Amino acid sequence: MNKYLVDMEPIGRRIEVEPGTNLLEAGQKAGVDLVAACGGIGICGTCKVRLVNGNLTPISLTEEELLTREELAEGMRLACQAEPLSDLLLDIPRESLPAAQQMQIDGREVGVMLDPMVLAIDLLLAQPDLSDLRSDWSRVQEALAQLGFPVLRGVLPSLARLSPELRANGWAVRLVVRPEHEHLQLVTVLPPGMPIMGLAADMGSTKLAVFLVDLDTGATLAKAGVMNPQIAYGEDVVSRIAYANRSEENRLLLQRRLGETFNQVIADLCAEVGAVPGQIVDAVIVGNTAMHHFFTALPVSQLGASPYVPSVSDALDVQATDVLLNLAPGAAVHLPANIAGYVGGDHTACLLASQSFPSDQNLILVDIGTNTEISLVMGRRAAQQDEAAIYSCSCASGPAFEGAHIRDGMRAAPGAVERVRIRDGAAQVKTIGDLPAVGICGSGILEVMAELVDAGVVDSRGVLRRDQPGVRLGEGNKAEYLLVPAAQTGHGRDVVVTRKDIHEIQLAKGAIRAGLEILLLRAGISADEVDAWIIAGAFGTYLDLAAAQRIGMFPRQPLQRFHQVGNAAGVGAKQMLLSSAARRLSAALIRRVEYIELTVQPEFTDLYVAALEMV
Repeated sequence: MNKYLVDMEPIGRRIEVEPGTNLLEAGQKAGVDLVAACGGIGICGTCKVRLVNGNLTPISLTEEELLTREELAEGMRLACQAEPLSDLLLDIPRESLPAAQQMQIDGREVGVMLDPMVLAIDLLLAQPDLSDLRSDWSRVQEALAQLGFPVLRGVLPSLARLSPELRANGWAVRLVVRPEHEHLQLVTVLPPGMPIMGLAADMGSTKLAVFLVDLDTGATLAKAGVMNPQIAYGEDVVSRIAYANRSEENRLLLQRRLGETFNQVIADLCAEVGAVPGQIVDAVIVGNTAMHHFFTALPVSQLGASPYVPSVSDALDVQATDVLLNLAPGAAVHLPANIAGYVGGDHTACLLASQSFPSDQNLILVDIGTNTEISLVMGRRAAQQDEAAIYSCSCASGPAFEGAHIRDGMRAAPGAVERVRIRDGAAQVKTIGDLPAVGICGSGILEVMAELVDAGVVDSRGVLRRDQPGVRLGEGNKAEYLLVPAAQTGHGRDVVVTRKDIHEIQLAKGAIRAGLEILLLRAGISADEVDAWIIAGAFGTYLDLAAAQRIGMFPRQPLQRFHQVGNAAGVGAKQMLLSSAARRLSAALIRRVEYIELTVQPEFTDLYVAALEMV
């Protein structure tokens, strides 16, 4: 009988199952713990999955009873009730996953002078009577004028809150306003003294990092990291662009999935601190150019074809409602400027966060992900020039560092191999959560490569040497390395490394190294003249820098020059949320950037081929 391939996103696990295997069993065999409060007997309705592509057995009576009509129309099914009839692509909702994936959402914090874009004004107004019939709005305008404020303007959703709040709080009220040119814009009306909050988010291709921030103190009140729901429609942005281009409905669906996930996270974070989403009066959201366009529902077809130009590159300030976010009625969302088609506002935020390093140093900033953005900041030249030049490029490093396109690859979840050492011909592994291995995450696969090269199991071309311990013939009589035998895994199958896996890592690290070399050439300096190497991003946090150097991903430089700063994009987003000066600085940084398109550089092909070597 033919087996069916079940692809479970955004977890990034794939497994082949026999016909007659339900999706709950498939998940368990793949090491994906779906919530199943009833143990899979079909009475709780908690093991929800969404069918994206493929065919399942017909909807059961149990599903008709436990799922709403809207859920069924969206393709939602119960994993314990549905069996594959073909290869499948599934989207696993957050609520169906009890074990949180390992996510780095924090970064090296940088203090800023508190100067948010919104202002809270507490007023106490005279109560109307038959001798004073001024409207509520007129009373507010006159009270503000007496305090020296300019005219206040409002939109209907925020205006609608004014009269109820005044009467509920004895004619005391807190107005949250946003100064705009020669007037104030009303954001919302709150009870007097109620804290105001802001939202900062790094909208990655794979993960969303979300921060709830106190705008009075600058403190981060709560934070969360969740998988980007769009992964079910394409593991990388190129695939999602192709999906969006098939129809207007698809493009809007990608925006809707983001909005749904953000709103759920917002509700969870507010509940955690005893707040409500209506207290969130400002937001800064950063992402690569494609994610920026998906979030705003801008056209993306031009991003999928040369010369890959954005629809909009300038900074945007949009109403939260226009991007489907449930915040205060008049809340705005700031999206910083994109640098190029594949270098977005998230890298702008990274550059802002990197300003904490000495301004007279040469810095290289590498934000590693499915698409890796690199900038070289020429600080040493600042003494001869008014400003340091910044050279930026984008590298198509692919999703291998997220565990995708790797035979036993997975994202950083419990049971993923994250550390590897080969001693006396045998592999020693450490997994996330110290659970039996079920796959290999990005940091693990990079360490495997370095260890295999050091042990002489893999040669400089990336070829497995069949005469070495641990190497055997696998499917199609092709060489593979046995990392964890079936008897020691969590799913009863061998975890192996194949020649194709090695090739995927070669392509990914080769793209990054070639990008680095092009920027150094353009600036006319050597790697020795770089004072600090700033490694940002979730993958960069867990990266073994020595291993990355051993396989040629980075030049051999003293490790003390390397700084793993975590989620620099998230830090930059928080800076822009808390400081209007930081927003102005981010705009100034963009004006200094010279974008380098790698594919048109005459040296790129030779540098890329050389960077594929495992040395």
